Amino acid sequence: MRIATYNVEWFNNLFDDDGHLLMDDGWSGRQDVTRARQIEALGVVFAAMDADAVMVIEAPDHNGTRNTVPALEEFARAFDLRARRALVGFENDTQQEIALMYDPDVLSVRHDPQGDATGKKGARGAPRFDSVFRIDLDIDATEDLVRFSKPPLEVAAQTADGFAFRLIGAHLKSKAPHGARGKDAIMRAAIQNRRKQLAQAIWLRRRVEEHLEEGTPLIVLGDLNDGPGLDEYEGLFGRSSVEIVLGEHDGIPLYDPHARLALQRLIGAQPTSARFYIADHHRYLQALLDYIMVSPDLRSHAPRWRIWHPFDDPDCWHVPELREALITASDHFPVTLDLDLPS
Repeated sequence: MRIATYNVEWFNNLFDDDGHLLMDDGWSGRQDVTRARQIEALGVVFAAMDADAVMVIEAPDHNGTRNTVPALEEFARAFDLRARRALVGFENDTQQEIALMYDPDVLSVRHDPQGDATGKKGARGAPRFDSVFRIDLDIDATEDLVRFSKPPLEVAAQTADGFAFRLIGAHLKSKAPHGARGKDAIMRAAIQNRRKQLAQAIWLRRRVEEHLEEGTPLIVLGDLNDGPGLDEYEGLFGRSSVEIVLGEHDGIPLYDPHARLALQRLIGAQPTSARFYIADHHRYLQALLDYIMVSPDLRSHAPRWRIWHPFDDPDCWHVPELREALITASDHFPVTLDLDLPS
């Protein structure tokens, strides 16, 4: 079985309000990329992956006028993908939904949120992901009230042969200090955003611990917008959100080999899953932002991870059409996990 996570930049811009693909020469939102070019590139990438399930990060919008599921299912029909059904969880107002595309012949899935719903006052522990989490992050005797801008998607999944497991798709908030002006304001905003992201990571980790303590096979996947050593504010709080979700030195750990390598090697060659153009420096920045973390029991099912990086993965590099499609389709590259599970 192949499970993937893929952050698709500006996916929402490729559909009209009725969920139909905009296969035209209008700009997609990606720099100098038309909607038609991005759609065609995404078709090549999804078809090459041929995954049984894809956790789509930044999926098309889901609100009063738009619907994520028919949009993704039309995309799947256009390229004859096996992962032709879609599932979405709690909607958000960021135009960046978290959704699962899956092959219904291989998997049955349902949105299965855990935890209790809270009011505005929130709750400690691990409340439902569309609720409010109370936590004192800076030890000032005042609890912060934290919300997910993009509530994680909790999926109860079962293979055709009855193997049950859970997926949690996550997209933690970026730390970029948008709107701040001046060095001090930028620093304050960056620290505040990191505090919020770490609170979300702690909230997510508490849900993970509940499943691990129950012995539930679990996969946590998505874009955590963070990694060990990614910025200078990590030192202020001690750990990255990736380390928190993994459970480094804290309870039963999850495992991702790319995260493990990055944690062991802060200087030197590291795996990367995203590539961004930095205009001020006239160059590209690469980072490891996308992860597929598994519970200890799933490591016994011969897991094989792969980042579909157009320059680092030989099989991607040696297929020009795929290499160019990966560059055109998004600023992130897919990550896949192959598991020997009953299908």
